[in-house]
Amino acid sequence: MYTIMSMGQDSKNHVTAVSGDSHEEAGSQAVKVQLRLREMILAGELTAGSRITELAMVDKLKVSRTPIRAALIRLEQEGLLQQMPSGGFASRQFSEADVSDAIELRGTIEGLAARLAAERGVPADVLAQAHQCLDEIDQLLSQSVLNEEAFSAYVRLNAQFHVLLGALSASSVLQRELERVGGLPFASPSGFVGVQANTAKARDMLIVGQDQHRQILEAIANRESARAEAVTREHSRLAQRNLRDAVRHTPQLPGVHLIFLKGDSPCKNVIS
Repeated sequence: MYTIMSMGQDSKNHVTAVSGDSHEEAGSQAVKVQLRLREMILAGELTAGSRITELAMVDKLKVSRTPIRAALIRLEQEGLLQQMPSGGFASRQFSEADVSDAIELRGTIEGLAARLAAERGVPADVLAQAHQCLDEIDQLLSQSVLNEEAFSAYVRLNAQFHVLLGALSASSVLQRELERVGGLPFASPSGFVGVQANTAKARDMLIVGQDQHRQILEAIANRESARAEAVTREHSRLAQRNLRDAVRHTPQLPGVHLIFLKGDSPCKNVIS
């Protein structure tokens, strides 16, 4: 099964270490709430157009308003929610073409970032930081199945790696554009990943992406600019392939009801 795991704007601060246990704990709680709200939207528990308020989610999820508010803002930055004139938020719908274009745009910009990194060269200590991030992902994926905590950690580390990838280009222009495109609906680095984090199949899908992460860093370290760009763009196309399969062959999967094909009414697949 697939779902959308977009870290969007909130991933930009993950390159630097988080100071203080309380800050880290608060961030972890917000990520968990964000994942849960996204799951509810994608599963149709929160239907497109229906009003979502902080207080209603506090009662439903049994957590305080602070992580709820942070999660709602992050999901709005991703484009999965939109603000209502009367207050609160509502989930949105998207065309398949828009989703595909957003993924393609991210892959193109990330590919350019990887190519520039390889052409310009990257200091060894900066590359070591990226390798350390991947080492942590390897450690997570060494488990036979991923529980909710491990899956949340993967989402965070995957976002961190992709922010680092932009930073490797040493281009503030590209970093700004990657931050912008990361906020587009469904364009996140984690594109479509397994919604059932405790299954072996979900883990296998993540291993494929992790292998491509390693290939990208290897190409950058070896100054192979064309290969670095090609592998990075191919990496983003995992999400493209999964998008096509989900929309055409498995419409019952979570989140697919938010995406409509050309010629369909935007409200056709809304679950009421």
